[in-house]
Amino acid sequence: MHATMVLRNAARTPLIRFLGKRSVPKSIDHTPRAHPASPTGVLPDSFAAYRSKAQQHGPLGRASFSQGIGRASGASLGPIQPKQGEFFDRTELPSRFHRLPWTEAEIEAIETGGASLFA
Repeated sequence: MHATMVLRNAARTPLIRFLGKRSVPKSIDHTPRAHPASPTGVLPDSFAAYRSKAQQHGPLGRASFSQGIGRASGASLGPIQPKQGEFFDRTELPSRFHRLPWTEAEIEAIETGGASLFA
């Protein structure tokens, strides 16, 4: 006898058991509320009001565009210097933080998927 026929004919019983009858709530409140962890605890008046105050890699509102950002070239905005203790590139860090060069054995191990380590 085939195993699939045995499985098909067997009565399936679920492994989870629910207590009581399934019930759907009679009334569900769908009114918008502020998130419990919200810093202000209030909803914004409108999406436009939210967007004018929101920050995502810089201001999202139209006020930032009126100041000329995005309309002028980057060079006209002036030089950009990192603050004290900040670096733009890893090569500007002390040598102990530089990337180590790859050895021939590491390159060979990567190219062979690690098989060269056991051969």
